[in-house]
Amino acid sequence: MNTEHDHFIYGTRAVIEALNAGKTLDRIWIQKGLSNTLYHELRQALKGLQIPLLTVPAEKLQRLGSKNHQGVIAVLAEIHYADIFQIVQQCFERAEHPLVLVLDQITDVRNFGAIARAALCAGVHAILIPSKGAAQINSDAIKTSAGALHHIAVCRVPYIAETLQQLKSSGLQIIACHEKTASTIYTTSLLGPLAIIMGSEDKGISPAYIKCCDAEVSIPMRGPVESLNVAVATGIVLFERLRQTLN
Repeated sequence: MNTEHDHFIYGTRAVIEALNAGKTLDRIWIQKGLSNTLYHELRQALKGLQIPLLTVPAEKLQRLGSKNHQGVIAVLAEIHYADIFQIVQQCFERAEHPLVLVLDQITDVRNFGAIARAALCAGVHAILIPSKGAAQINSDAIKTSAGALHHIAVCRVPYIAETLQQLKSSGLQIIACHEKTASTIYTTSLLGPLAIIMGSEDKGISPAYIKCCDAEVSIPMRGPVESLNVAVATGIVLFERLRQTLN
């Protein structure tokens, strides 16, 4: 029976060879205190690649697998990660308004999968996530997305705030959706080149990202519950954008 461990790569040399072969890695775990020639060769191979590198205790690696890992375990990505600026440029070349969905600190794989499904149906060109602190795109995420993650571009960057500023310079308006603002999605224009930021249900959107925004919007609600599930909220916002576009 297949498990996620089928996608694991054990050992420093094996991980380096996977990188040299052009394999897309989701993340790499490195044993704390590891320092040898192969380790430094691995760091060289990782230069310029947006692959999360996580330093963990030896016990963590033992739990991930009993094979001889030599202090390094990587997991193959289920998808190919795209370049956000290439996606935006391609949209402009096609005379389309880019629509980018930015996900901040959303770590639940099923929420992520449901969001990707709604995003694809609503015409989102790319989902932007941080290299660290995002849901792992595994088989559960893909299953929940009903396969949407095989059809929508997912872009991974180390610094979201820096990327947001670059997107602004490219002509995109940056809008954050959260409950702490009076402006609503129904009274705000969501037209034109746009990046919409959605945050996690417990932490919301990072203040550094809010500072990058051109506008903040909320979803009006009734009743005693103060917030929506993030996947539901994302769907509402994206389809309001689609409604405005169709009108």
